[in-house]
Amino acid sequence: MKGGMEDGTEDGMEGPGFCALLYGETAPHPTAIARGTGHIPGSRLRSLPYGRRAERCGRVRAMSARPPDHVATDHVAAGHVVADQEPVFRLLADPATYGLREGIRRIDTHGAAVFLAGADVYKVKRAVRFSFMDFSTLEKRRRACAREVELNGATAPGLYLGIVPIVRRSGALHLTDADRADADPADGEVVEWAVHMRRFDEEETLDRVAGREGLSAPLLAALALAVEEAHRRAPRAEGASGEALRAVARGIVEGLSEAPDILPPARVAALDAAFAEAFDRLGPLLARRAAGGEVRRCHGDLHLRNIVRIDGRPVLFDALEFDEALATTDRLYDLAFLLMDIGVRGLAFEANYLMNRYLVACGDEAPLDGLAALPLFIALRAAIRAQVMAAALAHRSGPARAAAAREAQDYLAFAEEALRPRPVRLVAIGGLSGSGKSTLAARLAPHVGPVPGAVHLRSDVERKRLHGTPELERLPSDAYSMEATDRVYATLRARAEAILAAGHGVVVDAVHQRPDEREAIAEVAYECGVDFLGLWLEAPVPALAQRVDARRGDASDATADVVHWQAGRDVGPLDWVRLDTSGAREEALARAAALLEGDFPEGGLPGGNLPEGNLPEG
Repeated sequence: MKGGMEDGTEDGMEGPGFCALLYGETAPHPTAIARGTGHIPGSRLRSLPYGRRAERCGRVRAMSARPPDHVATDHVAAGHVVADQEPVFRLLADPATYGLREGIRRIDTHGAAVFLAGADVYKVKRAVRFSFMDFSTLEKRRRACAREVELNGATAPGLYLGIVPIVRRSGALHLTDADRADADPADGEVVEWAVHMRRFDEEETLDRVAGREGLSAPLLAALALAVEEAHRRAPRAEGASGEALRAVARGIVEGLSEAPDILPPARVAALDAAFAEAFDRLGPLLARRAAGGEVRRCHGDLHLRNIVRIDGRPVLFDALEFDEALATTDRLYDLAFLLMDIGVRGLAFEANYLMNRYLVACGDEAPLDGLAALPLFIALRAAIRAQVMAAALAHRSGPARAAAAREAQDYLAFAEEALRPRPVRLVAIGGLSGSGKSTLAARLAPHVGPVPGAVHLRSDVERKRLHGTPELERLPSDAYSMEATDRVYATLRARAEAILAAGHGVVVDAVHQRPDEREAIAEVAYECGVDFLGLWLEAPVPALAQRVDARRGDASDATADVVHWQAGRDVGPLDWVRLDTSGAREEALARAAALLEGDFPEGGLPGGNLPEGNLPEG
């Protein structure tokens, strides 16, 4: 659980918190959150924006875990704490309460006190009242505990065991051993409630996994499925999502303006203008999405630190429970927090891959129109973090203050980068099976068009989707008839057109062996008024056959026989750029990068930490 994995400290010390405000956003006006609420911890980040102007974020810094700054809890107590819970906290901090010998680890946040006891965790809501969070009565704390278990039970059923009453009996406090939402009067007078959770390995939260070993393609694909499933189950809600987010943007700018010594006023004003332009342009789209059911009761605090790998599977937990309005938002805004948290670490490749796997998981309901708003959503998430870190300066000094200032500057630069206009492009990649189309497409996609990069449309995946077949399940031969193939290519073109219309980049990956197929995809770009680049990949037939025979766990059904059949067909006149992929794939990537150099960051080729073997073949 959260307390089981934070960079926390022992009794009485502040630690990164349960509340979304401590890592993300929790109120329409973030400035109201920061004032007078004490320590707002953050994490050091490696900042590498999408696009060419990487220098705007300054020197790239490695991700590192660190203990939070020591801040007296009287920052919280002043005007916010409404009841004395210390007797309860002493009970839960006593190993004898659990029949244990070793000490109990305690983590305190603005909204909770967390006790790690052996294999169990108990989380007590603090008796506090803020403008954005009210746990001032026992009943409100009970409801918040119950809501937390309810919300997280769907995505993390094995972690959330229930809520337990803490009672006074015969003049002494006792932790009951029953996980239930009510209390037996025979147990005694209920004085507090706690969320009971199963402890997990704190090294397996995805922020730590990302820093230690990177985020692999299989893990990201599983994460995309988990997020899509949560969004699919989430209740729809009507609401003016655009107006609510515009209010968030106004609060962000107000907060950023209060730190002119580290955040230049001219840049903050430019960000304000960029937000205003984006909301004016996207307002009708956001309203349509809200009316169409895209505003849902989402996780609300979806970042890497709130996802843990258990038995190799990503598990979402610690959904925002204390304010329904804050967690009720466009599902792509919910996803944007995760995309931002990955991208700001310098993992643009992984962020793009997650977005693409999310769209694949959505199937026929992929929110292609909403891609137009994704750069705005990502910028909002980054700007909120910039504001939170800037507000933290009031409670830090020395090196800790300097670190918070750098983080605020990095997040601001990332928000600016997300909103920077980029040319919309359509890149089509063709070639026989095994030529490396899908690998090259995945490597190029993060750096084509607006953040977090292009949508990667793959014929193998689209064919399986059209037939309602899982990606790794083979299709019958009639699924590869001329008529079926024409339908696949028509679908690729239609989806590419929809994505381009949303102002997003597209990379289409298919054999494109017939001249009419190549002409048709190029025509989509011309009709949409965007730049087009066609790449034809080629390698000796024996090498292609060997590659496809070596494939495992890939959507393609191609075999060596298919390669030889394709090689016997005439491709006709070919006016696409030819790339030899018989050697190292980096050579083909380097040439493709040169053709698209305007979209690539300085200092090297696109990449990321995804092992080559985890990428789709093509």
